[in-house]
Amino acid sequence: MKPIAEIDCQRSRQLRADPSQPLPDEILHSPAPLVLRGLVADWPLVHAARRSPQAADAYLRRFYRDATVLASHAPPETGGRIFYNDDLSGFNFQSQMVRFDQVLDALRAHLDHPAPPTLYVGSTSIDTCLPGLRAENDVNFGARDPLASIWIGNRTRIPAHYDVPDNLACVAAGRRRFTLFPPEQLANLYVGPLDFTPAGQSVSLVDLHQPDLARYPRFAAALAQAQSAELEAGDALFIPSMWWHHVEGLTPFNILLNYWWRQSPDWMDTPFNTLLLGLMTLRELPPAQRAAWQQQFDHYVFARDGGAAPLDADGARALRAQLLRLLSR
Repeated sequence: MKPIAEIDCQRSRQLRADPSQPLPDEILHSPAPLVLRGLVADWPLVHAARRSPQAADAYLRRFYRDATVLASHAPPETGGRIFYNDDLSGFNFQSQMVRFDQVLDALRAHLDHPAPPTLYVGSTSIDTCLPGLRAENDVNFGARDPLASIWIGNRTRIPAHYDVPDNLACVAAGRRRFTLFPPEQLANLYVGPLDFTPAGQSVSLVDLHQPDLARYPRFAAALAQAQSAELEAGDALFIPSMWWHHVEGLTPFNILLNYWWRQSPDWMDTPFNTLLLGLMTLRELPPAQRAAWQQQFDHYVFARDGGAAPLDADGARALRAQLLRLLSR
């Protein structure tokens, strides 16, 4: 396993000279992950977290009104792993909507417990849950308008999964370990179902802490290509689109703020819809027909020589209308 490439933002002239300037495109267009040490070290939330978990808790409560969040709870024996149950018929955790301050109460109550239950709140809109927080703790993306979310919990382990958008993950409290796999390692990650997932995205079935290489032998090849880094409060990690990432909270109180954005035009649909249609319409074709359709996709979708006319918002609307007519037959 290799370390993720790093930039020391406290020493980088470009990033240190004027933090009010947008992050440079060479970072936000990087084809590989980048650790940005100290990128958000000046956030007030980070300063509070460095004093103590209690100080970070108190700082968050300044912005809380009455928002509810989807919180997950699992017994101590899960070891923090948010995953399926033993026979993959369900999950090893339960989730319910609760007030955000109740989550903070539960985390505070278990700070010193040696084997606490797993407590986890994933991808929650910052502006909805904690209005005003971003006015004091934010990253400048220039003309980009990313989706900003907060993640909070104790010692949790989130299985390797991918996201379609690019991702900037900023550790605001605690410490996290990220293990990343390039997109081409898909076949070696033993990914679970597309339609039955712990949190919306399909995940690797391999336990990174105890990989069963007898059951998942190709995972050894994935590990050989993996990249890893531990991030402290104030550090950030750029995760390019489609890179698989396994995320661990290493302390009893962890807060992460992340930003998602796409480099594609707003009118483009998610390619995941095409994947589902492809499974429904292509996978079970006879081999010769499947090969012929592969040529069609290579020509119209993936060719660099302009196999199809350039597409714009109007063209996309026309194609969407045609597709809806065909699907409704």
